[in-house]
Amino acid sequence: MGLMATVKSNFEQLRVASFESRRGAEMASLIEKFGGQAFVSPSMREVPLDENRDAIDFANHVITGQIDAVIFMTGVGFQHLMKAVERHVDRQQFLNALSDIPTIVRGPKPLAAMKAEGLTPSIRVPEPNTWRELLQTLDAEFPIANLKIGLQEYGVPNPSLIAGLEARGAEVIQLHVYDWDLPLDTQPLAMNLERIIRGDIDVAMFTSANQLTHLLKLAEQQRRKEELMAALRTVVIASVGPTMSERLREYGLPVDVEPVHPKMGPLVAAAAEKSHDILVRKKQVRAVLSASTPNIDPRTAKWYDSPFMKACRREPTDVTPIWMMRQAGRYMAEYREVRAKTTFLELCKNPQLCSEVMCTAVTKLGVDAAIIFSDLLPILEPMGLDLEYAQGEGPVIHNPVRESADVDRVLELESAESLHYVMETVRQTRADMPEHIPVIGFAGAPFTLASYAIEGGASRTYLHTKTLMYRDPDAWRALMERLVRAITVYLNAQIAAGAQCVQIFDSWAGCLSPADYRRYLLPHMKEIIGGITPGTPIINFATGNPALLPLLAEAGPAVVGVDWRIGLADAWNTIGENFAVQGNLDPVTLLADPIEIRRRAKEVLDQAAGRPGHIFNLGHGILQQTPVDNAIALVDMVHEMSSKK
Repeated sequence: MGLMATVKSNFEQLRVASFESRRGAEMASLIEKFGGQAFVSPSMREVPLDENRDAIDFANHVITGQIDAVIFMTGVGFQHLMKAVERHVDRQQFLNALSDIPTIVRGPKPLAAMKAEGLTPSIRVPEPNTWRELLQTLDAEFPIANLKIGLQEYGVPNPSLIAGLEARGAEVIQLHVYDWDLPLDTQPLAMNLERIIRGDIDVAMFTSANQLTHLLKLAEQQRRKEELMAALRTVVIASVGPTMSERLREYGLPVDVEPVHPKMGPLVAAAAEKSHDILVRKKQVRAVLSASTPNIDPRTAKWYDSPFMKACRREPTDVTPIWMMRQAGRYMAEYREVRAKTTFLELCKNPQLCSEVMCTAVTKLGVDAAIIFSDLLPILEPMGLDLEYAQGEGPVIHNPVRESADVDRVLELESAESLHYVMETVRQTRADMPEHIPVIGFAGAPFTLASYAIEGGASRTYLHTKTLMYRDPDAWRALMERLVRAITVYLNAQIAAGAQCVQIFDSWAGCLSPADYRRYLLPHMKEIIGGITPGTPIINFATGNPALLPLLAEAGPAVVGVDWRIGLADAWNTIGENFAVQGNLDPVTLLADPIEIRRRAKEVLDQAAGRPGHIFNLGHGILQQTPVDNAIALVDMVHEMSSKK
């Protein structure tokens, strides 16, 4: 039957560029077997160091017992080491000495090279064979404190690995046996460079970090690096594994495909299976963004001087703007009618229906801003979390992140392509909404998203979340950093698609003390807010603990959202006059009679005292039991009582 028979789809004549050197013919054959057009260009060559005195000294130190263990990172490095020393030391004596001390191999290639010399390494690092797995393996199997560790490097040093070894108490003896350089004939590589820039390549496949380095080096020599970087973002980028992916991310490039096993065959198979869908999503997002971002001055748009946007900028308004969280929801008959025909997740992925339910709500209520209809959690799906909205149970994550090792399977959200339907929802909502009504995009905050991912759903105690946070700060930081990058990409894509403002929801942060928020979350919130498109107002909203308000402000938003657990005047005084404030009527108020609703709304307005920068809102979302007429009445009351005309 062969490999092709087990694959449901293939490249179907997509044009695939590879930069493989020693195994170029094998790579071309694999691509063609999976139905692709192969364009393979060697991108690098290993250059052994002439008269490598350091390698000779290293071999003598091994023979004389001055090195306690050796780490071999590459097969070709082991081979070059043997060639460098065989004319100067007794070959068999060196091999015998290596067999007498612990040897660690990073992956299958150095393993094969050692076996070819009759050696069996003491420790083999498991997949995906990165320096992180190497350190974890040493921690589990071979304490290295106070040992001299020989480290055979790639063509370039790995500072992170060296730092990790030294942090564990080892003295690291670096062994440099070869350099990387461009191939002697760069014409094939130049042709692939030209194909990518010209748009004649659909998939770019990388199996070594130095392939990317050399492709960019050649582009720099031709003064075409910016052209290449822009073009690479439009193709499917396939990475053989985590080390390669890390290099791509260092250059700000997306990783669209990464196989479970970091080998050439699984890489080609995964790329063949996924590339068509990824290309469609990339084109959809480019179409949305190009249609949504005309090169005009936003100050000329009708929404720019709306009461909501002016309040975000703390400018005086003729009326206090009001919108409500969950203003399109189950309390409205029109929403229930739409919802009865589809699941919640399917609704979130239908931009036309999302726009329809929000436009209906804005028209019916008369509010001053529209937040896109979506949910906090779909961002977790392309990050590898199995999300389901179970009937009567709310969102459920079927593969929660419980242990430190689970963090590694949370994927990077490199770009917004996998959430193209949200970008289309923004674009469609902006197009359908009256021009004077601003559109608000949103995302969950990293703590709330992490809580869902770790707990597997809602929680009252956040037992698993706090346990990971307290027990393994490094794993927590790695998860936060991954979520920070994803949220920043996600919000900026919404802004590019037509959102005038974005809100960050931290629904569960109220379970944290101020000290824990400052330590475990505040730096990450600052990074997100600092990475949002300049000029876009950001609302930072958390519920459950008024003591967090100064920290929400410290993160640097334009607007701080306030729930009902503190008076608005006290909240604003705590936050400071340099911030706009959003809030803060108790949502249950809307179940009272109109007289009580009016009294409580007036209390909020009185505490705001007409100061510029107040956006009226509930302290959380509209409850399902809320009479629609009461929500409409609240909007009318706020407009009437705050009118300065």
